[in-house]
Amino acid sequence: MGLQLLWSFGLACLDVYALRGKRDLQNPVLVSLFVVGDWVTAMLSLAAACSSAGIIVLYARDLDFCKAQSHIPCRQFEISIILAFITWLLIAMSSHVMFWILASF
Repeated sequence: MGLQLLWSFGLACLDVYALRGKRDLQNPVLVSLFVVGDWVTAMLSLAAACSSAGIIVLYARDLDFCKAQSHIPCRQFEISIILAFITWLLIAMSSHVMFWILASF
């Protein structure tokens, strides 16, 4: 998810640069770079969300670690994993839109 943060921040900086300089980012090579970057970060975000979900299932259900250690906030971990999957869904939609923008050239 750290890579996703860096990727999004880089794209935001590029957008600000393009808006301030009144530049056009509708270059097919540049858009294809955006598509590949979005797909890579989407796959990595899905992998991070799935691996986190696997760990919480192991701790909460298989080992009953959350019941034995009541001071560990397992419910907050579950909420963060739900948010990770929601984030992946939004990244996947963004990747899909970028793919269709590339296809429209």
